[in-house]
Amino acid sequence: MHNRRRFLKQTGAAAAALFLSLNSTCKRKTANLRLASFRFDVTPPPGHSCCGGWIKPVEAVDDSLEALGVVLLGAGKPIVLCVVDWTGLLNEAHVAWRKTLAEAAGTTPDRVAVHVVHQHNAPFACLQAERLAAEQGDLPHIIDVDFFQQCLKRGRRVVKESLKEAQPLTHIAHGQGRVQKVASNRRVDRDADGHVRAMRGSSCRNAERRALPEGLVDPWLRTVVFYNNNKKIASLHYYATHPMSYYGDGRVSSDFAGLARKRRQQEEPDCLHLYFTGCAGNVAAGKYNDGSPEMRPILTDRVYQGILSSEEKLQPRPLRRVAWETMEMLPPPRKSLSAEKLQQEIADSTASLVNRLRPAFELAWLHRVGKKIPIVLSALHLNDVTLLHLPAEPFVQYQLRAQQMAPRRFIATAGYGDGGPWYIPTAEEYANGGYEVSEAFCDPQVDEMMTEGIRKLLD
Repeated sequence: MHNRRRFLKQTGAAAAALFLSLNSTCKRKTANLRLASFRFDVTPPPGHSCCGGWIKPVEAVDDSLEALGVVLLGAGKPIVLCVVDWTGLLNEAHVAWRKTLAEAAGTTPDRVAVHVVHQHNAPFACLQAERLAAEQGDLPHIIDVDFFQQCLKRGRRVVKESLKEAQPLTHIAHGQGRVQKVASNRRVDRDADGHVRAMRGSSCRNAERRALPEGLVDPWLRTVVFYNNNKKIASLHYYATHPMSYYGDGRVSSDFAGLARKRRQQEEPDCLHLYFTGCAGNVAAGKYNDGSPEMRPILTDRVYQGILSSEEKLQPRPLRRVAWETMEMLPPPRKSLSAEKLQQEIADSTASLVNRLRPAFELAWLHRVGKKIPIVLSALHLNDVTLLHLPAEPFVQYQLRAQQMAPRRFIATAGYGDGGPWYIPTAEEYANGGYEVSEAFCDPQVDEMMTEGIRKLLD
């Protein structure tokens, strides 16, 4: 505790200056660019915890979960982009994925971006939180460590093998399509002072809340496509909404976002399709989704139509500029977080599972901050396109800000990278309360640090 108080004192007003640092590499000669693509199964076994252990564990698999990615070769050390059909990869678990994929691709972890789609009937991996829960003896596993290591082993092998099949990367194209009746803001039910009264979640059966306006969203699904001359190699799709139609029934599924991607993949088997969830911390399908099983295929089709729309006017252009940039930050934790109190909550056998397991994630964040292990933000610049990689569950305002900062660039934003901080609201929303704010592990200063980090990456 003494070390933590000293750390917070040292990082008070000067935290942004202390922990934001920029690394940039640029490769302008692109004649020898190549692209490898990979995919491997990460479906959890029967009995495995879903969403951290406080909903029903795996009973059946409706459709498999995958990790998919690309390796960009020829622009300095290889660059790896990966997205996983899991709820989250946090702290040590996220670092482990980046290190493993980096070793397999022959690069360094700072040149690897790993994100999750954030489906909830899926694993939620935090190795520190798992150790804290396992110490109690009566709590379910947050993540099966053996299964976790098996996935890393599989990923290492598949990525290495993919390099042998790398293709020339010559052109790039981008487009966007409007998605109809999927995304809606979760925080629209407010009192006269702007305080959030109730959340409109991934699904909502409250007629009054569903009748409220859609609220602030980014309605565009953005697509960036890599080509070997006129042949599509990989197509990356980005859309900001929580990707769940319903969950908690123990049936593993990639849900409507994953199913839309898989449908497009079947149509183009020689082009790897990846789906990244954008800044969706305060965005879900609740206005348009009552949580009934019948809504999953409807939402799937709406996202699928958005993918098709984004690809309608693709104009491949020669890829002439590639730059990779990273930022490091370590936002201070909420002052209300007490390691002693969190440990007591974890040990309280009279409390519900969620109220014992969630504190383990909070305490894991405190431990991480105490060790001064930063979060990495990154951007891949390709001609006038930027792929922006952000951590945790940022509010949609962050990707809208990014677009405003660089209006002449086509910016595709992936959220749900390193999930250690959980939600990342904007500074002004902390005073308005609501679920997302209550589950934000960082001090409001995270807004300043994230925004400055994005600005420097885009500069």
